[in-house]
Amino acid sequence: MAAIITLSLLGILVLYLGLYKAKSALLPVTLLGLLLALGFEVSKWNNIDGPIYNGMVVFDNYALAFSILCIVTTGLILLLSKEYFSSISNNVAEYYCLILFSLTGALLVCSYHNFAMLFIGIEVMSVALYILVGIRKKDYNSNEAALKYFLMGAFSTGFLLFGITLIYGATGTFDISGVKDYLVLNPQSVSPLFYSGILLILVGLCFKVGAAPFHFWTPDVYEGAPILITSYMSTVVKVASFAAFLRLFYFVFIPLHDFWTPVLLVIIIITLFVGNISALMQSSFKRMLAYSSISHAGYMLFAIVAVGSSSSAGILTYATAYSLASVAAFAGLILVKKSEGSEQYFAFNGLGKRSPLLAFIITVSMLSLAGIPLTAGFIGKFMMFSTAMQDYHIILLLLAVANAAIGIFYYLRVVVHMYFKNEEPDTAEIVFPLNFKIVMVFTAVLTILIGVYPDCIISLL
Repeated sequence: MAAIITLSLLGILVLYLGLYKAKSALLPVTLLGLLLALGFEVSKWNNIDGPIYNGMVVFDNYALAFSILCIVTTGLILLLSKEYFSSISNNVAEYYCLILFSLTGALLVCSYHNFAMLFIGIEVMSVALYILVGIRKKDYNSNEAALKYFLMGAFSTGFLLFGITLIYGATGTFDISGVKDYLVLNPQSVSPLFYSGILLILVGLCFKVGAAPFHFWTPDVYEGAPILITSYMSTVVKVASFAAFLRLFYFVFIPLHDFWTPVLLVIIIITLFVGNISALMQSSFKRMLAYSSISHAGYMLFAIVAVGSSSSAGILTYATAYSLASVAAFAGLILVKKSEGSEQYFAFNGLGKRSPLLAFIITVSMLSLAGIPLTAGFIGKFMMFSTAMQDYHIILLLLAVANAAIGIFYYLRVVVHMYFKNEEPDTAEIVFPLNFKIVMVFTAVLTILIGVYPDCIISLL
């Protein structure tokens, strides 16, 4: 809980720094606060007290692992933000404040033990993002993205709350342990309200993770938002949402596995095909990453549909690999767009000659997202496929392999443009700042390390 309190106070402190025009102190103070919160999370490892605050939250190793991933990813994204937000707005403090409040909500989502806390965490995480997506007031794309995100977010919250209401009506409790006890003690007399509640919660959570057919807000919102905000949404928000998803369906709804599995299987298949085929058709690198994030949501749902003892470790590994590769990819996009003024594939032409290090790191991230061996992405996909294989979802596995092949094509398309296409005659020089080098080298090294030595992260859970 100390980390959540630290981040809440840090958000207020950052606002005061902005009020007194201490812009140069914003980034250092924010990063120091994140390090302090990270220290609190690490210090709680293997020191589980059980649910606290009348059973509202629980800080077990599962919650801590996903919280640590969210904090580290946010730190990397904010490290890229030096001078980035200043070019968009004069009110830089608001960016840091809103991201910190959103991160606070993400940690609550990772640690909830009560449906009320799940709802509060999701709303705190999302409301800050509604503002961040549309913070470029004069950009019509940003305005449209914010409106779509707000409307779809409110719509999905309605489904989630209605589902929670029905489950409360059937069980008389918001505590997830109480809900689990109800299922265990009444295996043959589960209320019809409960079944309806599960389906509505499933719809609400699928909206949050961007799974098809509830994905239609994702590409436009990701494209309209500032690139760093898109990076945050596609990593931290998705990781926290999947942590909540797995906790609920693994620790609570597992006795009714046979009821919700067929529904989730259909959602996974639609998600994989919609995400990959749509990504294949894109000419914009940013929009391709948006559609590919939908397909990655489909792969991560494998851990839930074939839920078992290895699901938590598998989804943590996949989420880590995806987050590292996405941060590197979006960082590369920022540099290329600043140089070329475009997010299209052709902006990457000849990047291998102009900036070999940048091209290599983007290549590593693309290979990891595609699931090529010796990268963290391969280990993540292998664990997801192994989980599905253990439950004998053979048809699902074959469809996933076919979609993975499609993914390789559009990810390697970027590599082809960097190394095999001639640069434009009026191409500007790529400026590679130190903070970008630190973040991108760190993510690339970690991506390869996890790909070669996967036990370093699998053993955590």
